[in-house]
Amino acid sequence: MAQQRRVQLSTQRPTSTVCVLGTELALDVCGCAPRGCSSFQAQGTPGVKLWVVHEARSVKLPSSVSCWPLATRPELLLAMDAPSADVGDEKVRISYFREAGGVPVARAVLYVTCVEVSLEADVNRSGAVSRTLLDKTSWTWGPDGHGAVLLVNCDRDDPGAGSPDCRDTTVRSYEDLQDMSQLLLRTRGPGAIFARHTLLLHLDCGDAHRLGVFYGGNAVAPEQFQHVLGGPRLSFALRPRQRHPESLFYIEALAFPDRAFPGLVSIHATLLDSPEQGSLEAPLFTDSVMFRVAPWIMTPNTASPLEVFVCSVEGNDAFVGSVAALAERAQCPLTVCPPPQNRQDRWIQDEMEFGYVQAPHKTFPVVFDSPRDRGLKDFPVKSILVPPLPRKPQKPCPETPKNPFSPRVSGMGKPGLGNPKTSGEIPLIVAFFQPFPPIFNPFSPIFPAISPLGGRRMAQAVRDFLGAQQVQAPVELFSAWLQVGHVDEFLTFVPAPDRKGFRLLLASPSACFQLLRDKQEEGFGEATMFQG
Repeated sequence: MAQQRRVQLSTQRPTSTVCVLGTELALDVCGCAPRGCSSFQAQGTPGVKLWVVHEARSVKLPSSVSCWPLATRPELLLAMDAPSADVGDEKVRISYFREAGGVPVARAVLYVTCVEVSLEADVNRSGAVSRTLLDKTSWTWGPDGHGAVLLVNCDRDDPGAGSPDCRDTTVRSYEDLQDMSQLLLRTRGPGAIFARHTLLLHLDCGDAHRLGVFYGGNAVAPEQFQHVLGGPRLSFALRPRQRHPESLFYIEALAFPDRAFPGLVSIHATLLDSPEQGSLEAPLFTDSVMFRVAPWIMTPNTASPLEVFVCSVEGNDAFVGSVAALAERAQCPLTVCPPPQNRQDRWIQDEMEFGYVQAPHKTFPVVFDSPRDRGLKDFPVKSILVPPLPRKPQKPCPETPKNPFSPRVSGMGKPGLGNPKTSGEIPLIVAFFQPFPPIFNPFSPIFPAISPLGGRRMAQAVRDFLGAQQVQAPVELFSAWLQVGHVDEFLTFVPAPDRKGFRLLLASPSACFQLLRDKQEEGFGEATMFQG
């Protein structure tokens, strides 16, 4: 249903108003009717569409009925199909009668100017902004779903920057702009209307710390783009240019979905009426677009490795050498974290987890930094954030951006991530379109569950964060029967050439115990296991 606004008429003098393309005006034909009048007649110029809503029926004018009774309090609706060329170039005249067939005793004249004000985004998820008939104010999952997507701009495109791109209010490069989603504000109509009326781009107060909006106007260099919304800035007054009816904004998300944030944000454009002296500006029309912040997706351990990370600590030289030999055979680069960096902490997967974010226009890797904070606490930022991180790209987005940022999740509980495992990469269409309940999600990461020994459960903040991403709802497994309690001690996924593309391997403690007993009986009871 089109937005509708009520307009008061006057029989004392002509009045004027603005009609926004795609909306309706409800003309108050009864409010200004002279005392004793029983009917009215409405006529409009060719650019105006009129309907009379009478006794629950909508009749388009002109019709066979020339006069309409006022006693039933009918409604007169007005709409227009195209922006006006000049101010007040269309009009409506309402004539009032005391008796049928008589002469009009009064007339109300309304001059109408039509303008277009619309926000456009990539609502149909094609990778580009386009007009659409889909509902821009909602966001839906599923194969028939719709809604624009924002990326948390948590990389660092400028190696010289002191912080990730989402923590500043400047645009440093075109690469930075490419991480953002576009929002197009389209305005058409007489320039005098926009000169007398205020056009605001604004957002809800609760979303101010979750996104940032940049506007360049006629700017060519990225450094000329201004931060116009987000943080303390809740609104931005725009003066549309007559020869440039489209204003392009760039939007970045600043926060991932979490327990207190479902991931949905909205941006609005409102045209305000020019007030009389001493009165407040009243909204004439508001258009809105809803975005969903793209979830963090865990990269599967079944994917082909592009780089191997290992820690060199006291006493594991043989292990590092074995890993280096395997990496060389696989033609995969090896990065060794030396003792000064790891501070004798060898458990990289406890400290971080590789993942990525994805929108129709862009994909880049994101490293999840756990609240563990032991010897490797600085490794994700100092060693992963600075150099380019290779990663197998998704087909719809072939580029592999550099410098992933490590999103920080703080909280109490199990300090590490528990070496989570997931079965396979989420296809682009699944990531955007289909959330899975935990039991049925074939891409769910699997984590260690609660232990009766206490202090062994994954941090609640981490569990809440992973659950809030929706596309990979976590599955928890009981692991208290193990000394460390990591799921990869008894479970992992391996690639398989079938429809699912993976196999789930489960360790059997009873089979392991039987194997050890057999070896003991065969005379190997004193043998040293896992040397190196």
